[in-house]
This record gives sequence, C-alpha cells and structure tokens, in this order.
Amino acid sequence: MTPSSIPNPALVVSPAGVHWNLANNRRLGFQNMHKIARYVTSLRSSRVLPFRKDIDWNIGQRPDVAWFLSVPHFSGFVVARDDRLLYEAYASDFGPDRPQSLQSITKTLTNIMLGRCVAEGLLDLDRRVKDYLPEIGTGYGEATIRAVADMNVANNYSDSDDYSALAIAAGLRSPPGDGSELTIRSFVGGITGDDLVNRTGYLIYNSASPELLGWIVERVSKRSLASWLIEIVEGAGLEGSFHIACDREGVPSLGGLASLSARDLARYGLIFARKGVGIDGRRVADAAFIEDTRRNPGPCWPKPREGLYYSRQTTTNGTWIGHGGYGGQYLLANPDTGIAVVYMSVFENQSGDSPDFWQPLIKMMAEVAEAESNDPRSALMGT
Repeated sequence: MTPSSIPNPALVVSPAGVHWNLANNRRLGFQNMHKIARYVTSLRSSRVLPFRKDIDWNIGQRPDVAWFLSVPHFSGFVVARDDRLLYEAYASDFGPDRPQSLQSITKTLTNIMLGRCVAEGLLDLDRRVKDYLPEIGTGYGEATIRAVADMNVANNYSDSDDYSALAIAAGLRSPPGDGSELTIRSFVGGITGDDLVNRTGYLIYNSASPELLGWIVERVSKRSLASWLIEIVEGAGLEGSFHIACDREGVPSLGGLASLSARDLARYGLIFARKGVGIDGRRVADAAFIEDTRRNPGPCWPKPREGLYYSRQTTTNGTWIGHGGYGGQYLLANPDTGIAVVYMSVFENQSGDSPDFWQPLIKMMAEVAEAESNDPRSALMGT
C-alpha cells in the first residue's frame, strides 16, 4: 500500500494561515525557512571575517538588555565592532551557527545595490520607474525611484491583503489548485494605481517595492541579482551560508526572504557600520549613499515609532541605520561608532507581531551601539 503524503506540508494553507507561520509552528518555521521554501539559493563566501571575543560584560548587565534576553520569544543577540564580538547570547534552541529567517531585514540589501548604482551613474533617484521599466504597470510607472525606495507610494497593493499572492510567487505558500502561479515580477508588474501620491503623512509599507527595485537594479546594471548578492556575501565575510528564497525563475525575493545566523547578520550589518567597506577593503556599498540615507530621511513611522523615518529601504533616526523583521527581530548599525547590533526572536502569538515591543527594543539597541567612537581598540580597516 502506498502511504498517503502531502507535498511540502509546511506550505499548506488553512483558514488559520500557512502552516509554517501558525503560532505553534512559527519558531521552527523561521529556523528552517531555507528548507521549507520551494526555491532557495544558498551562497557561501570564500573569505570569512573571523570574530574574536572581546566581551564587554557591561552590556549584559544593562537591565534592558537582560529583559530582552529573558523573554520567551528570544532567539539570539550579538553586538560586534570591527572583528570583535563585544557580546552574544542565545536561547537554548538557537546558537551561533543556526540560521533564522530575517523577514524584512532582507530589504536592506536593496539599499546597498541602489547606492552603488547611483554612485556609478546608472540610476537617478528622481527619475520615474517607467523610465527604466517601460513595461511596468500603473501601480509604479509614474512614481520616482526615490518614492519607491522610501515607501512613499500610494498604489493598490497592500501587505495585509496582497502579500499572500507574493508569497506564493516566492514559494512560501502552496499555489492554487488550478496550477496557476505568478512569478515575482509578473506579480509586481501587474500592480495597479492611480495618482500614487502618499497623502497619509506616514510611510506606506509595501513589500512589493524592494522586488521592483531589484528588477530595476538588474536592468540598469546589466548584472543578475545573484551576482550582486555574491558580492555582498563576500564583502561581509559571512561564515555560514546565506540563504534566500526565489521564485520559479530564480529571482531572489528581496522583500523579506533571506536567512542568516545571528553572527552572520552582524557581519552583514558591519558593512553599514564601516560605511560600505568590505572585509578586504573593497567598496561593497557607497559611503555617500549611506550618509544620505541617514541624513535625508523619507516619511516618518507612525506611533509608537515616532522619531524614526524610512529612507531608501532602511529605517533611521539620523544617526543609525536599521530595519526590523516580522516576528520580532532587528538589525541596527551605527556608522559613527562602527558597531552593529542584532536581536533575533520569534513571537508565538497569532499575529506574529507586538507593536509595543519595537520602540523599547530599538532604544536599547541604539544605546548599546553608542559606544565611544574613539575606542583605541578599533583599528580594523581604519574604523
């Protein structure tokens, strides 16, 4: 007798949601996203930034740090500067070599790509999307690249209503029974809109926008997104694998589907902390673009994240650059001090979110990253 089986049961969708993202399954789902997604690209670096422990126990003795490390949803916490691990801690089911889905922290990859294209004269942020992608639909065609990068476009896409279709395209949900399945770019190209002007006074968060920006980067640079990602992975000196979910055409999903270990996420964040310099001294990101990103912010976040702004696929307060990820995680880098801070966790509630959690988490991470920039031990690569 042939045993009954369900193809990739983690991707089965019930009225409660997709199986891997249900509250009881989300933690395991986040830690195994690189195995669950239908199409995944994995990259390894030939050069590794070797961390050496130089633990600052004052970090762990902070009451706010201690609290965030004690909550049930905590996974991992890393503070790094140059080649030094200033602090790290992990939950019992996590560890320094265990990857976790980064969710929307993935969007920051787009900042690096855009910055290089602008610096090389390939892209003008004030040009219209249709100037680079004539085939694009009405949801983005008349918007400027700057508006798209700053989450400042009002079109008919909504993360709450439409993300499931994008997730199907990226292989995170089972496709419809009729066999139809969009690709990332066919989905993004079909988004509609009218005047596209954001009149809310706040950012309009849209996970389709980084997918569009990646498409533009490929078009103007005449380079595949895979080649861009290889360069970033090499420049960060990642120790483990960088995983990112793709669609059936092999297009990586820049909206939120990369997975990294906490240490490697810190290595990646150090690219921003070093103002774009890779581990071998070569330019990975553009220093001027990073500076403009934090000094010329876009629309503000609504409460309870007042005082924070969205700028070029990152969040900033004018000093640090960072981004959160669905489920309870954050990456924050301070280019003035050269410090990157990583916090990973997985909310095990129905929504996968906790709005009151973010502001105190970001405040704690920003303060940890405010070490004296004239620390005499900071010598790697001139930082």
